[in-house]
Amino acid sequence: MEADAVRIPSGAYSILLSGRSLEVTLEETPGGLLMRANGREFRVDVIDPRSWRRARGAGIELEGLQQMLAPMPGKIVRVLVAAGQKVSAGQGLLVIEAMKMQNEIRAPKSGTVEKLAKEGQTVNAGEVLAVVS
Repeated sequence: MEADAVRIPSGAYSILLSGRSLEVTLEETPGGLLMRANGREFRVDVIDPRSWRRARGAGIELEGLQQMLAPMPGKIVRVLVAAGQKVSAGQGLLVIEAMKMQNEIRAPKSGTVEKLAKEGQTVNAGEVLAVVS
C-alpha cells in the first residue's frame, strides 16, 4: 500500500493513505515502535532496526519556514552556503564547534536560505543559526 507522508512541526507525521488523512505519532519502545493514529495504538515490528534508524526520515521533508537552532553554546567555524542560495534537504549549511567537537547543521528541507549565521560568530544554545523557506 502506498502512502504520502510529511513530517509536521509537532514531530508527528501527516499521512495520506487511500484518500484519508491521518496524523500519526511514533514512539520507540523496547519492544519495537508504538504508532498512534485516530485515538488507536498499534505495535509496529521493525524487521531491520539498523536499516530503519539509518533511513528514518529519508524522503520526508518538513514544510514551511524552518529554523535551525544551536544545540548548545559554540562558535560557527565554517559557513557552507550563502544567504539566498537554494539548498536541498540534508545539505550542510554550516559547522558549529562546541566542546571541541564540530557538528554540521543540515537543511531539514529543500528551499532557499533566508538567514544564516556568520563564520566566527559565537552562539548560545537555542539561538537561530539558519532559516530555510
